[in-house]
Parts: sequence; C-alpha cells; structure tokens
Amino acid sequence: MIPQELDLIHMIRNAGLVVQFVLLTLLFFSVTSWAIILIKYRYIKRAFKESAIFADYFWKSRDLSNAYSRAKQLRGSPVARIFRIGYSELMKVSQSGAKNPQKSSEPSTQTMSAHVSGIDNIKRSLRRAINTETTRLTHLVPFLATTGNTTPFIGLFGTVWGIMNSFHGIGLKGSASLAVVAPGISEALVATAAGLAVAIPAVIAFNHYMQKIRTIESELQSFASDFLNIVELDIMRSNGGGK
Repeated sequence: MIPQELDLIHMIRNAGLVVQFVLLTLLFFSVTSWAIILIKYRYIKRAFKESAIFADYFWKSRDLSNAYSRAKQLRGSPVARIFRIGYSELMKVSQSGAKNPQKSSEPSTQTMSAHVSGIDNIKRSLRRAINTETTRLTHLVPFLATTGNTTPFIGLFGTVWGIMNSFHGIGLKGSASLAVVAPGISEALVATAAGLAVAIPAVIAFNHYMQKIRTIESELQSFASDFLNIVELDIMRSNGGGK
C-alpha cells in the first residue's frame, strides 16, 4: 500500500489539473531541449572535425584554388565556408582588375587604390560570413538558456498551487495529520523536482556549447586575418613584380 502511494506515476495521476498541466509543459521543455542538445552536439562536433581537416590541408597546400576545391567538399566546416566566400570575392576583385587594366603611364597610386578597395571588399565579405556562421552556430542554443531560466519557476508554480490545494483539502476535512497532509504535498513537490530535472541539463549544455561556439568564432577570426594577410602579400608581390 505505501509503495503504491509513493509511486511517481501514481502521484502524477492523482495531482490536480494545474499541476498536471505544469508537468506537461515541463515535458515539452525537456523533450525540446534534449533534441537541441543532440542536434547541436552533432553539428558542433562536425564543425570542429572538418574545420581541423580543412585548416591542415590549407596550410599544407598553400594553393588557394586547390583549397577552394577541398573546401567545397567539407560542407560542415565553418572555416571552409568563410574561405569559399573570401576566395569567391577575391576572384571577383581579380576579374574586375583584369577587365580594367591600368595603363603604364597612369600613376601607380590609382592601381594601389583599386587594390585597397578590393581588400576592403574581401574584408567586408569575411566579416559578413563570420557573422552568418556565428548565427548558424548559436541557432536554437538560446532556447536552452530559456529552459534553464524558466523551468524551475514553472515547477515552483506547480508546487505552490498543489500545496494550496492540499491545505484547502485539509480545511475541508478538518484534519491536519501527516497521513492527510503528506500525499498532497509530495505530489506538489514533484513539480519542483521536475523543473530542476529539466533545467540542470539545459544550463550545463548551454554553457558548454557557448564555450565551444566562442572557440570556433575565435578560429574564424584568426583564419580570416591570416587569409587577408596572404591576399595582401600576393598583391604586394604582384605590384612589385609589375614595376
């Protein structure tokens, strides 16, 4: 008899409608947050793995066209994606320079101005690409923070409501013995326990993923700077060779 009364399913079934609604809401948050945790785990793990593969190939190859071909194969790498965008912009700048060649009699400052403008275009493209990748990485992650912040209070609301009903029942029965009070209060406290059970994994996952995302964002910034340095050095070399 006692084990049945302490059974979790039994307590949930005998809880009030409001408490049951609270538990259903917490179940929704739990299922959704765990789905996000699994999705982002696979996505971020693939991003780290393929970015490491691409960065290793890029620095060993030193050939931008070959690196571009490799980048197209690594669809899950944020570093490869920003390289593809930067390389595409570099090709546009190169083609624009080929269509509008400077005459030898014209001042070299005009040529340098065109190159600086091209570098600025590449910088803007890389900046937009980094912002896009950061948005893609953080997509759905804020829901974990929302879950961690709100579900304990949702559970607490269910507990307070359940305890209110328990005391109301005590008043109607006119008895305050432990046998009368304990079942109702234990059923109400299930909501608080459920709220904490939903919130704790969500908070841990949110902090973990945000740390990983900051690491990837730092790698993107570093790679973009290195790529721009390579492009600028090539431009300086070409200008030196043209003189």
